[in-house]
Amino acid sequence: MSKTTSSPSQAVRLPPEQRYADELARLAEHDGEPRPAGWKLSPKAVRRFIIGDEKLGVTRKFYGDDPLVDRAIVTLMGHQGLMLVGEPGTAKSLLSELLSTAISGDSGLTVQGTAGTTEDHLKYSWNYALLLAEGPSQRALVPSPLYQGMRQGKIVRFEEITRCPPEIQDVMISLLSDKQLMVPELGDDARLHAQRGFNVIATANLRDRGVHEMSSALKRRFNFETVRPIRDHAFEVELVTAQVQREMVGSGAAVALPQDVVALLVTTFQELRASQTKDGVALKSLDTVMSTAEAVNVVYAAALEAQHFNGGKLTAREIAGQLQGVVLKDSLDDAKRVRHYFETVVRERGKRDGNWKAFHDAARALWQ
Repeated sequence: MSKTTSSPSQAVRLPPEQRYADELARLAEHDGEPRPAGWKLSPKAVRRFIIGDEKLGVTRKFYGDDPLVDRAIVTLMGHQGLMLVGEPGTAKSLLSELLSTAISGDSGLTVQGTAGTTEDHLKYSWNYALLLAEGPSQRALVPSPLYQGMRQGKIVRFEEITRCPPEIQDVMISLLSDKQLMVPELGDDARLHAQRGFNVIATANLRDRGVHEMSSALKRRFNFETVRPIRDHAFEVELVTAQVQREMVGSGAAVALPQDVVALLVTTFQELRASQTKDGVALKSLDTVMSTAEAVNVVYAAALEAQHFNGGKLTAREIAGQLQGVVLKDSLDDAKRVRHYFETVVRERGKRDGNWKAFHDAARALWQ
């Protein structure tokens, strides 16, 4: 029987420390600035890794508010944790991943917040076979990502912290305040002191259903930064196109992305997101979050459809077909609101523009 192993070259998504290893090495080589204790790069080099540096061949990875990146880096040099809040799809997780990669060289120390997250996930658990055989020991202890981050002096990511029950969230209060973790079972080795370089980046989608409000005490342990949706139309078109092209390289797809077709989708997303057309006509707000990340997903799926079912030509028809998967995700009322948008705004534009007409006709045929 043949034995198969996973290959990094076949991974769906490599962690940033592997994906951008060459860039990180160049930044470290040319980094003559002082570095905070425990950091792999200086604050200036961390900034260049995230927003790009043409001279060193470092690509921009986060598109948005550059001053926000600066504030985030400064926060992580201090004693407060960093809390990134905002609507889903605004690249909060991406930014936290990039920051931990550049600062600690490791983006994998992650706690995923869910309704089922327990105190063990935040602190430690035990290998019960070893625990029964040897009693409490370092060998029997199974460290959590937070435990490892404190011991190694690294950044820890806490995704969707507001999805955890309040009593689990509040476990973080003493960890962030005292910067130490107690393991009473270990006796003399009970106290773990966080090493320099340790900090926490948390994210929260405060608009989502099913989230739990953070206590005031926990909020005081974080500096809050809001990651907002992109408002510049041309910039968002450029970003969506670039990210879809990057995705297509990995999948082997070869589809041209007409700028006018991508711009049509970005316009639709921005208007539905703002509940207002660019001409100032008010629209009913949606429950669905029409984020840039969702726009990338729609164009990428439409490109794959064009590759395999339309001779490699991306048109407004494929965009309309994939858009319904976003609209119908949360509520039937959203479908009615979007149909109204197509029968009024899109239909009217179709009288003057062929792409908008194709967009309207395809949506009408598909969404009957």
